[in-house]
Amino acid sequence: MAEHISDLTGIAVVMSIAVLLGLVFVRLRQPAIVGYIIAGLVLGPTGAGLVRDTGEIRLLAELGVIMLLFLIGMELSVRAFVLVLRPAVLSAIAQIAISLAITLAFAALLGWDFRQAILLAFIVAVSSTAVAMRMLEEIDELRTETGRITVGVLIAQDIAIVPMLIFINSFADTSGGEIATATWLKLGAAVLVMALVLRLLSRRGKIALPFTGAISGRVELVALSCIAMCFGAAAITGLLGLSTAFGAFIAGLVIANSTLRSEAIHATEPIQSVLMVVFFLSIGLLIDLDYVLANLFTVVAFLIGVLAAKSVFNVAILHLVGEPWERAFPAGLIMAQIGEFSFVLATVGFANGMVDEDGYRLAIAVIAMSLLVSPLWMGSVRRFDEVARDGIGDFRAALAETYASEIHELERGANLFRSVAGKSAHRARAMSVAWRRGRSRRRAHKIKAKEKAAE
Repeated sequence: MAEHISDLTGIAVVMSIAVLLGLVFVRLRQPAIVGYIIAGLVLGPTGAGLVRDTGEIRLLAELGVIMLLFLIGMELSVRAFVLVLRPAVLSAIAQIAISLAITLAFAALLGWDFRQAILLAFIVAVSSTAVAMRMLEEIDELRTETGRITVGVLIAQDIAIVPMLIFINSFADTSGGEIATATWLKLGAAVLVMALVLRLLSRRGKIALPFTGAISGRVELVALSCIAMCFGAAAITGLLGLSTAFGAFIAGLVIANSTLRSEAIHATEPIQSVLMVVFFLSIGLLIDLDYVLANLFTVVAFLIGVLAAKSVFNVAILHLVGEPWERAFPAGLIMAQIGEFSFVLATVGFANGMVDEDGYRLAIAVIAMSLLVSPLWMGSVRRFDEVARDGIGDFRAALAETYASEIHELERGANLFRSVAGKSAHRARAMSVAWRRGRSRRRAHKIKAKEKAAE
């Protein structure tokens, strides 16, 4: 009995601190998930030690991922996504391809196992849907063209998580790194099913699910039915070897395009909110604070490198697929962080022996820190967004306009320097002329003195 009370006390403390930190960050106009991650970090095994069982933590994280993909699928309007299908899919594919090219090049130079390079590329390529959506809301761009293309790319990345997980799981029984034919068949099946579902749902009206009439208007039955569909579909695809996340996403898509959509979203919101808090708490709980402090320089170097590289490549890719600079720039910055699904990729890769413990701890630390610091990019996004609204397409002009105040101060300093330098030069020239004239007079005086002496 005392043990159960202790467990309940621990749960109460964890949830209370999560709520408190979530409220603090909301008041600071930052995503609440940042507070949840920090709460997990503070209370985790390397923090206060209130939560120590990492096995249970990973189970909670997996449940959170299933619900997160279910939620993304349930809120996805297939018809709206089809409108941005080409640029969104091309951008997501390009991001993954560039990440693979860079990490495979590093693998060749540094002698890494190519499986590590593939895992790292997948981890880095994915951005955070939750953080990016919050950033779009903060700059009032969620319903604009910038928000449209950003959300489209994020959804394409989320869909790509499914084949990524299948691919990573394929290495579980291969020590030499060979990719079995069964893996390619699973990948092909997943892509084919996804394409067929998207095509079918985009061409049909709202689907009437068989049980809609029986549960409509009964909130608790709607919520339970949706959760049953989510975990039922996840279990089926998991048994088929296609990843549990794939089934959850498909179930969400079906509900999203059914007559039950509005009721389902309303009924499952409380459950989704709790599981999302648990998911982001579990991310914080997985961070090894001792490792971060002992390898702070390495973690920060990787973090800065990832944020800078993703910003540059995101902007360039979006512009190449047809987005103007004024939309590509803020969208690229918003997607600069590493996503929450990367935790799942790292955990699965670690379980399958694709990365050692130190590599796993480094990946978890960099992913978490990228989520934590990504709101700091908000200031840059806002400043460049204001410039973009004026229709400035030239990058150099955008930089000059964005940092106008700093440039003005630099120009004032330069003008002051030129003024002082000009006066100094004038005085130097005057002194030089006076010195030359004096020398000429002295020379003339000496000549006259010599002439008089000669007489």
